[in-house]
Amino acid sequence: MHCPFCGANDTKVIDSRLVAEGEQVRRRRECLACQERFTTFETAELVMPRIIKQDGSRQPFDEEKLRAGLQRALEKRPVSVERLEEAIAHIKHKLRATGEREVKSLTMGEWVMDELQQLDEVAYIRFASVYKRFQDLNEFREEIERLSREPIKRS
Repeated sequence: MHCPFCGANDTKVIDSRLVAEGEQVRRRRECLACQERFTTFETAELVMPRIIKQDGSRQPFDEEKLRAGLQRALEKRPVSVERLEEAIAHIKHKLRATGEREVKSLTMGEWVMDELQQLDEVAYIRFASVYKRFQDLNEFREEIERLSREPIKRS
């Protein structure tokens, strides 16, 4: 690591601590040339799979797009930001756990619906109505009836 003060190559780590709930390492460093101290933060860089859209196009995974879709479904619903972030983390974990370089958007949609079903049934129906392209009231009714018969899955 180059010293931000003098540009020297040699620095030593004085202290390391986990921060951000273990997602980052905070390192306190000292330059061996000028003795100035500075802090660095280290995070793992995990390459997320690309998403294969229904039209066959491919695009990088976009966490903000995922968050926006979930927030739209959860609008005016009693779900905390913490629970929303947990759902996003679960979906990202599933994405990485596939070990694949590409994942179909249909698979992502199913994971989103699973998370929404656990968070809030109204949000789930909102998302499902758009995602599954309900054409009429009967399709809504069938989905609501299926939901009421099915026990809630907890992961």
